[in-house]
Amino acid sequence: MIFSIASGKGGTGKTTIAVNVALSLPKGNVQLIDCDVEEPNSHIFLKPTFHQVTSVGIRVPRIDESKCTYCGKCAQVCEYHSIAVILKSVLVFDELCHGCGACSYLCPEKAIFEVEREIGIVQEGNANGVNFVNGVLNVGEPMASPLIRKVKEKIQKDKVVILDAPPGTACPVIETVKGSDFCMLVTEPTPFGLNDLELAVGILEKLNIPTGVLINKADIGDREIWNYSKSKNIPILMEIPMNRRIAESYSKGIPFVIENSSYIFHFQELIEKVEKLYESNRGRPRIE
Repeated sequence: MIFSIASGKGGTGKTTIAVNVALSLPKGNVQLIDCDVEEPNSHIFLKPTFHQVTSVGIRVPRIDESKCTYCGKCAQVCEYHSIAVILKSVLVFDELCHGCGACSYLCPEKAIFEVEREIGIVQEGNANGVNFVNGVLNVGEPMASPLIRKVKEKIQKDKVVILDAPPGTACPVIETVKGSDFCMLVTEPTPFGLNDLELAVGILEKLNIPTGVLINKADIGDREIWNYSKSKNIPILMEIPMNRRIAESYSKGIPFVIENSSYIFHFQELIEKVEKLYESNRGRPRIE
């Protein structure tokens, strides 16, 4: 089962939940993949030992000026405006290039070749019986999705796979959650929490991914999250109260199931609920 954990906004406790759920499952049967490649932080809590680091790049165009006739075809076919032909010069903006290869394929003079440009790395390791993978995007790189795709290639489908998604509702989140069997949205009972939950639910509806909600800091704010979830027929999978001990564990970089083992049972119950919902939705078409 591929189980993604997302949130419409940052700061809801998504990574905290992902790490604690992973540590609550039987050792050797779980894989945690941190897809927040712009700011990965699951490793801070798991403290894994990395045994493999792989460079990841995308193919970007280079121009053979001896063949180029400056016809401008490459600039016309580029949807991302990463190529500009100005007088007798071709400018390539690497950071805008998505590596689709259209320019080199359609160049009538075959004057375009491609080179690999590193955008980040994928790290693989283990921690406390959890198989762990994350991606680290190079500073200044604008596109996270190509690296997330490479990170997801490491999915081991014979395990319970937990995908820790980036915050928000932009392309990196969609790239992370698509293909998931189930997505849990972590939220908090505030007006901002509700607004961003609605945005995230809208994405999952488009992707046709079954979802449930975990409410963190459940004893603050109002009851609008519960009302909204009921109106959309979205199950509340778990509620976690505002708790000083949990906050202290987080501030020390320690998963709270280690300091308060009673939560292991609660997270195991959570996974059982998710598995039942997954089985009831099995065979439902999803966007891969």
